[in-house]
Amino acid sequence: MEFKPFEKKVYLSSPTMHGEELEYMTEAYTTNWMSTVGKNINEVEKTVCDLIGCKDAVGLSCGTSALHLAIKLAGVKPGDKIFCSDVTFSATVNPAVYEGAEPIFIDSECDTWNMDPAALEKAFELYPDVKVVIMANLYGTPAKLDEITKICKRHGAILVEDAAESLGATYKGRQTGTFGTYNAISFNGNKIITGSSGGMLLTDDVAAANKARKWSTQSRENAPWYQHEEVGYNYRMSNVIAGVIRGQLPYLNEHIAQKKAIYERYKEGFKDLPVKMNPFDEINSVPNFWLSCLIIDKEAMCKQVRSDSDACFVKEAGKTCPTEILEKLAKYNAEGRPIWKPMHMQPIFRMNPFVTRDGNGRASTNAYIEGGCADVGSDIFERGLCLPSDNKMSVEEQNTIIEIVKSCF
Repeated sequence: MEFKPFEKKVYLSSPTMHGEELEYMTEAYTTNWMSTVGKNINEVEKTVCDLIGCKDAVGLSCGTSALHLAIKLAGVKPGDKIFCSDVTFSATVNPAVYEGAEPIFIDSECDTWNMDPAALEKAFELYPDVKVVIMANLYGTPAKLDEITKICKRHGAILVEDAAESLGATYKGRQTGTFGTYNAISFNGNKIITGSSGGMLLTDDVAAANKARKWSTQSRENAPWYQHEEVGYNYRMSNVIAGVIRGQLPYLNEHIAQKKAIYERYKEGFKDLPVKMNPFDEINSVPNFWLSCLIIDKEAMCKQVRSDSDACFVKEAGKTCPTEILEKLAKYNAEGRPIWKPMHMQPIFRMNPFVTRDGNGRASTNAYIEGGCADVGSDIFERGLCLPSDNKMSVEEQNTIIEIVKSCF
């Protein structure tokens, strides 16, 4: 079956502007507050605190800088071992490496694709001295946060919640970005609320937030000259970028509703296919539906082989694979993406420990999910993909994308 290519590219998730962003940016320009202080930053920090329900928010240059300062506040030192989500973007774990720590990757679970509490518990059995856990809410879906926070508390570990992808998502009525001692959100260009860049450290520890503010402005001391007593960073948010975010924040619920509608249309459109949408706990959590993803049933997978940089597949009647679907979407000018490649499969981290719920770790790499078997993350990567999830995509465009996916089977 052939389709007419989209005249305008249908993106995975691009910025959605409303107009107020430019007004606040212009305000920064006309008042000459173009640097890392100004009304926009103050208002964005206050608004996010009110929205999320935390005591303090520190506007920073990106979500990665927020995670880096969170790691420093958690006391991570060179040589420390830390536990980290396995299926995530590398920005979740890189800040720990900046501080000389050794990441130990925790496998995912099937219900939300997030860090598996059973694997985390097993990891504490194997590495009882670990005192920091970094956990990401994948694609805007909250993890099993009650279980994870209880495990961390029981073992005396600090939880750092990477809520970069989950702004506006809730777990048992509570906003993500509030479950850790230190938490991070992102305003990167493809996020549900964007500043083109930018991020925030969220915490209820006001003293820690003020420490992060100081670090983020090169650790300048209170002196009439530039005096420094510790290493600092150029991490503070720009007042111009804050203007974009300030104009975006009132539209968060609207963006979430649009993303949810996209997810539900995909779910309905694929109901007769051997696929499932990215799952979430429908009783306890409300995702922000940032990205809609699917996973192909094992029996419907054709043969697919991936190297570190290439992929190929053998077409079989009635079957397909992520590579074929993504290539076909690209052919018609639509953007999809593979699921995040698990950290334990990345060349830079292949020698790092990896813990599954049965403790087998690397012994079961490439295993499929069968009754909760080990290495769930590798299986999700093997069979899953991210679909075009742009909230400016029309219903007609999405219907065409659904038909393109169907044609691969």
